[in-house]
Amino acid sequence: MKRRERPTSSRGRSSRRRVASSRGRRRSAGADQRSTRRSRGRAPAGRTRKRWSQHVTQTSNALDLEPNVFKQSSPRRVADSLRRSALRSKRRKASQYQSALSMLNFYINRAGKNLEPSQKRVLQRAKRELARVFKRDA
Repeated sequence: MKRRERPTSSRGRSSRRRVASSRGRRRSAGADQRSTRRSRGRAPAGRTRKRWSQHVTQTSNALDLEPNVFKQSSPRRVADSLRRSALRSKRRKASQYQSALSMLNFYINRAGKNLEPSQKRVLQRAKRELARVFKRDA
């Protein structure tokens, strides 16, 4: 008996390609299990949680910051302090403005829900003020 070959059509190939390209977007059952295993609560007794954001703030090459710069109540003071830090810092890799703005964004993003709305407004305004003190268009 002779085997019959499958006809190859462009339609069949493109549908296979579509399935292959959508595979990356699908979540596997294992991915759901992995995400539920992770605990976001307190650390087990006897161990302290790692504070990676604190470590980044202290050791990154972005800026050498003045103490309590993000706790100030005036956007202008925050911007001036970041500008002074950017001009003085020897650990900076990017431009002065870029480094100051990235450190401000980093703090806003990492503080998250713990940041009071009034302080978040001050820091958001400090972004515009930072552009002004560096003579950039905001």
